[in-house]
Amino acid sequence: MRLIISFAALFLSISLLQLSSGAIGPLDALAGIQRGFGQTQIGLLGSAHFLGFFIGCWWSPRLMGTVGHSRAFAVFAAFGAIGAIAHPMLIDPTAWAIMRIMTGLCIAGCYTVVEAWLQAKLTNETRGRVMGTYRIVDIGASSLAQLMIGVLDPASYVSYNLLAILCCACLFPLTLTQSRQPETPDAPRLHPIRTAITSPLGAAGVMVAGTTSAAFRMVSPIYGSEIGLTAAQIGSFLATVLIGGAVAQFPAGWLADKYDRRYVLIGLSVASIAVCLGLVAASNMGFGAVFVMAALFGATTFPIFSVSAAHANDFATPEQSVELNASLMFLYALGAIFSPIIAANLIGNFGPAALFAFISGAHLILVIFGLARMAVRPTSTDKTRYKYLPRTSYTVARLLRRKR
Repeated sequence: MRLIISFAALFLSISLLQLSSGAIGPLDALAGIQRGFGQTQIGLLGSAHFLGFFIGCWWSPRLMGTVGHSRAFAVFAAFGAIGAIAHPMLIDPTAWAIMRIMTGLCIAGCYTVVEAWLQAKLTNETRGRVMGTYRIVDIGASSLAQLMIGVLDPASYVSYNLLAILCCACLFPLTLTQSRQPETPDAPRLHPIRTAITSPLGAAGVMVAGTTSAAFRMVSPIYGSEIGLTAAQIGSFLATVLIGGAVAQFPAGWLADKYDRRYVLIGLSVASIAVCLGLVAASNMGFGAVFVMAALFGATTFPIFSVSAAHANDFATPEQSVELNASLMFLYALGAIFSPIIAANLIGNFGPAALFAFISGAHLILVIFGLARMAVRPTSTDKTRYKYLPRTSYTVARLLRRKR
């Protein structure tokens, strides 16, 4: 308990940040619908978020080295607060896209600071307990952020003002803590081409994970609105997906450690395709069926990133793991940047079912590529241990790496 309390400031800051940034995505989608934005314009907001996320992952280690952890966290939180509170001031999709770049920059930068701080304070004896608590805090706050959509008026200044207040409040615990700031870690070098050569299937898997999860999280409020879900039901729908994905990490990890990870990856993609078909059918079967399929969607789709990363790490030395995982995050962000606008455009042209046709197509490509790779190269016999990798910052790879 003393150990957890010593990290309470970091955990509280992350909770408040996640409540703010996690709610702004679906809130923007619903507000865009009320304001008369087109589907492609709403998709642009999701793509802008991941563009900001990518910039934040690259910039945050460098800013920490210049001004320190606390000041860097304050800078990124200010970006998020400004991006949230400026929404009602200028009702324009292009302006909102710029604001979403700021909020994406905020979440990537703040997570990088917190995870770098955790990494410096952890030992091999405390790593498992602290990381377990960190994941529970992150998933819990993220799920609660989705549920907030049911009580926030999408077109109200008060809603965005509340999110800005939460973003500002995340500054207090971390900046007022008396814990000594750690040394700034070196920024990992990005070698995405080298990573793709080291593990083509691992690289393809994380890109598909970025493509599918970003398209779903940023565009599914349009789908929910099209099939008649209320704002509260859309929030519950998104929270159910997150919880399903979190729970599935344990059986997915067991399978990935026991069997050939390529079979697990292909199996998850096949299951995701089946669930996508089920979601299309469930839209006409009532809200209960939609929520059941939402949980299954999270369970089959969200573990793909961690399984792909584990497969890629099987072909890397321990010294290469940090840079490899940083490159995997780069590839994830690359897939996530473009997919929301593509998925939203497809919905605008072909209806809500097009979202799941797009996601199914991405998984089908991964299945075909996985089978092709199995015919070319055997899997590694020296398997690394499966680890649940939250897609938060480049620094998370260091958090899960035991010190020698």
